[in-house]
Amino acid sequence: MTREEKQALVDELSGKMQSHNSFYIVDASVMSVAKINDFRRLAFNRGLEYKVYKNTFIRKALDTLGHDTSEMDAALKGQSGVLFSTESGSAPAKMLRDFYKAQAYPRGATPKPVLKGAYVDASIYIGSDQLEGLTSIKGKQELLGELIGLLQSPAKNVISALQSGGNKLAGILKTLSEKEAA
Repeated sequence: MTREEKQALVDELSGKMQSHNSFYIVDASVMSVAKINDFRRLAFNRGLEYKVYKNTFIRKALDTLGHDTSEMDAALKGQSGVLFSTESGSAPAKMLRDFYKAQAYPRGATPKPVLKGAYVDASIYIGSDQLEGLTSIKGKQELLGELIGLLQSPAKNVISALQSGGNKLAGILKTLSEKEAA
């Protein structure tokens, strides 16, 4: 591979890292071809992209992000594949969790592919023990929905109080007019 080809590959990878709000680094080196194909198929079906890169290319691409990514060096050992997500930071974690469940790993066994590190909205997570926490990260759409719900809640309470108060007032006036008529 020539120097220009390597630079083009690093440029492509850094472009993907900058355009995707999150990516996960995983190690699928000891998996069989059939299991890797199942993993790639599941990633594709969920709108994720999985590609294997050399650690030096990943390191050079991380340097272009404009953040301190030195913590990711711990994840750049052995073989590395990058799982990209445009939707939410939790989508790859949920996909990994579902893949582990589908493979039915025995208790105590290390599930494959191993999560080595994750970059989610400029936050860095290292190690497979972070997977459960990563599955609970809310995406932009979910956060906007919650925010809109919170903003609408007080207005709905005021409107319902005004409406119920109007009904009570109308009931009191009706009762008073019936008493005067009787």
